[in-house]
Amino acid sequence: MVTVNVHEAKTNLSRLLAQVEGGEEVVIARNGKPVAQLVLVKKRGKRQFGSMKGRIKIDDSFFDPLPEEELAAWEGR
Repeated sequence: MVTVNVHEAKTNLSRLLAQVEGGEEVVIARNGKPVAQLVLVKKRGKRQFGSMKGRIKIDDSFFDPLPEEELAAWEGR
C-alpha cells in the first residue's frame, strides 16, 4: 500500500491510477493523516430480470390496503 499526500496525489493522479489498475492500493493523506483510499472498482455482473424467481416469497397480504393510520403516517398527515 502506497501513501501519498494531497499535493502529490493531485500532481501524479494518472500515475497513481495506473498503480491502482496494477492492483496496488493508494492512501491519500492530509497532514500525515489518511483521508481517502484509491482502490480498483470491482466490475458488477449484468443484472438479469427474474433471477430471484423461486428464491423469495411475497405473502398475498403484502398487497392489502394499509390501515388508515399507517397510510396517514406515510403521507405525512
